[in-house]
Amino acid sequence: MNAQALIDGLIAGAMIGLGAIGVTLTYSILRFANFAHGEFIAWGAYFALALVSTLGVGMDPIGPFSFGWMLIVAAVLAALLTGGLAVLLDRLLFASFRSRGSATIIMVIASFGASMALRALLEFVFTSKPVYFTRELQIAVPLGGGMRATPDQLLMLAVTVVLVLGVHLLLTRSAIGRQMRAVSEDPTLARLAGVDVRRVIRWVWFLGGSLAASAGVMSGLLVQIRPYMGFDLLLPLFAAAILGGIGSVPGAVLGGLIVGLCESLAVELVGAEWRAAVGFVVLTLVLLLRPQGILGQAAR
Repeated sequence: MNAQALIDGLIAGAMIGLGAIGVTLTYSILRFANFAHGEFIAWGAYFALALVSTLGVGMDPIGPFSFGWMLIVAAVLAALLTGGLAVLLDRLLFASFRSRGSATIIMVIASFGASMALRALLEFVFTSKPVYFTRELQIAVPLGGGMRATPDQLLMLAVTVVLVLGVHLLLTRSAIGRQMRAVSEDPTLARLAGVDVRRVIRWVWFLGGSLAASAGVMSGLLVQIRPYMGFDLLLPLFAAAILGGIGSVPGAVLGGLIVGLCESLAVELVGAEWRAAVGFVVLTLVLLLRPQGILGQAAR
């Protein structure tokens, strides 16, 4: 792998890792694979786009970046709105299944339906035409060793590091984080110990939706915004979550970086048309060779 492919893989992996955090938290606590999670990425990007387009101020680029301060504000608000959308989806759909003790497969199928409904609604409101936060051109700056990156890409990597550290501190140093880990280990025992499981579930949905929105804004800024952007990332998200180990936030990020690097390598060696297959190949190999993932624990 050449040096430039390495930096491209890290940038792609950072976005995948952020989205995979929500996947791994949802699966470890709610015990089902939420296929609607990819749509939160797209909704986050479109929420930010709508806010920027509606307010129409603060659009002048900041320093070397391609965007103005309004996009920063819109990204924060979009994360909050997407987190709220995730909580709303759980309340309207998945909460009723949990209360009836529905089988896991029912939840998975429901998440498929929710995914298609959310994507169709995006296409209805915003159309399927690709759009952009900004059309400002940026020149990649040399980083040494043959690597180059734009200021926007470097900022996205820095933001990813900050968000991952913030989530790690939330899970390890806060009361709600400890409650999340308790529910992940044993929901029944956590409830008996006085943990408000419903509150924990709301926090999990909100946190996962907010991080997915952050990944969506990054992807929209570096590439483009379209209704299928989250769906296209869904397989890499699950591959990263399983590769890192279900329930492990550092593992999800590590898995995302590995998947991103593998995609970059595939583009370099066999062509961009095979990029989408990388997530499937990684997922298959992990399930065959190490089902618990890199940082996960084997089932007892």
